Amino acid sequence: MPLRRYFQQNTSAYPLGVFRFAFGVVMAFGTLRFVYLGWIEDHYVNPVFHFKYWGFAWISPFSVEVLYLLHFIMAAAALGVALATGWLYRLSAVLLFLIFTYTELIDLTYYLNHYYFVSVISLLLCLIPAPPPPFKKEQQVPRWVIDMFKLQISIVYVYAGLAKINYDWLVLALPLKIWLPAHDQMPLIGAMFTWKITPYLFSWFGMLYDCTIPFWLMWRRTRPLAYLAVIVFHVLVGLLFQIGIFPLVMIGATLIFFDFEYTKKHYPSLPRTLTGFQGLLSQLRLAFLVLFFLFQLLFPWRYVLYKGDIFWTEEGYRYAWRVMLMEKAGTATFYVKDTKTGREGVVDNSEFLNPHQEKQMAMQPDMILQFAHFLAKHYAQEGVHAPQVRAEVYVTLNARPSRLLIDPNVDLTKERDGFAPKKWILHYED
Repeated sequence: MPLRRYFQQNTSAYPLGVFRFAFGVVMAFGTLRFVYLGWIEDHYVNPVFHFKYWGFAWISPFSVEVLYLLHFIMAAAALGVALATGWLYRLSAVLLFLIFTYTELIDLTYYLNHYYFVSVISLLLCLIPAPPPPFKKEQQVPRWVIDMFKLQISIVYVYAGLAKINYDWLVLALPLKIWLPAHDQMPLIGAMFTWKITPYLFSWFGMLYDCTIPFWLMWRRTRPLAYLAVIVFHVLVGLLFQIGIFPLVMIGATLIFFDFEYTKKHYPSLPRTLTGFQGLLSQLRLAFLVLFFLFQLLFPWRYVLYKGDIFWTEEGYRYAWRVMLMEKAGTATFYVKDTKTGREGVVDNSEFLNPHQEKQMAMQPDMILQFAHFLAKHYAQEGVHAPQVRAEVYVTLNARPSRLLIDPNVDLTKERDGFAPKKWILHYED
């Protein structure tokens, strides 16, 4: 049976060792950098209100002391993922996944595809058989372990490329036409960003790169040149945009495509007990992985079930590997009305939100709804009778004139968040 034979194949463990070493070291560095920059206070401690992920409203930040402790444990766990074996590797992988994912679930405004990618990879690292020591020759692992990470990375790239196939990106070179000229002072290459053709070249190259780079990395003959392209692409993106450690994560992660063997070796099939899928727990692991990758393949397409421009409504936008596709900004003015007296007042958003939260909330409908519900609860406690909350939200998309994002007359306290279409979002007409 071909599938059974596939799962009995093994291969060199060296690519996995390089991959987890690179991923673990970068994650340890990124975690300590996060602490050093004071982002624990900025992100988790100081805000009065945290925007919740749908289904995870029960997650709240611990005390600042516990948060610091968790981050130091996370840094140690990342190093454990990089270097440990046996039970210590397993413990490290589980701790890295749980702590990192917990910190990312604290506040929705800090969602990035990059962080989602880290959680996904950390989860997969929990599910593989305990690997041998990294960089040790002649060690073997089941082939599906290596291929699983290649598949996940390929999904990220290809879906990011497919998302770039749209009118604004390819025909109008937006938003790069807005972003690139701001970097005209960059040494050596800054002048290039003022050329009219540069945004178009970057847009088309970016789309073609994302759609095809996994396949160039899979082919041994093109792999070195493809990896050079990976380095150049992510270094340039890292220099142009503030996206933290993500370029390092991807430069390290794509090393999984290398076999690090100069001659092709034949590895004997694994005994059934070592394929990683024997026993009830392992069968459950297989079932979970099948469902996991079905989710990864299908969930990004859910946006087709919604009407309207996805860049405008953002319904189905997250968890779909849509990376840096638009320039969007908004201003949101909230009004709270006492239904007994009829008096209505304007909310000072900065009283409850930090600048980052306010910026993100002002252009994303589900966050606007969350904030409205928070305001209703807050002002009810302040003595306002059965408060109604509405909002005037003006948003500009890819430098077009700003327009109302939602119906300013809707009482948002009557609306509920979920996967159902948000009918109070106004239709976008270009």
